[in-house]
Amino acid sequence: MVRTVDVKRGSIYISAEVYDVYFKGLEAVIVLIRDGQLMILPVRQMAAGGCLLKMRNAKGDRVATAPDVFEAHGLHEFSEKGLEATWSSEDGALVVILGDN
Repeated sequence: MVRTVDVKRGSIYISAEVYDVYFKGLEAVIVLIRDGQLMILPVRQMAAGGCLLKMRNAKGDRVATAPDVFEAHGLHEFSEKGLEATWSSEDGALVVILGDN
């Protein structure tokens, strides 16, 4: 099954389905961009920091806002829907290829 996320100007939109599979019960994630890949890492303890996974609607869709991360990579205007997201056991993160943007 292909899972996707949407990115719009520094915010990452995560469906309830993707949240339930990879981040269920968590309130925060760490957002990194490395080598053209967006990496979303689960944060098990709130004290560890990260971006809040804010609930968007009653369905349980979430959004993590990290404009500073995108801006640091010249991607502050980056917007794309339906980006394929895959779990990387090696990185312990949900990985999204951002492409050449």
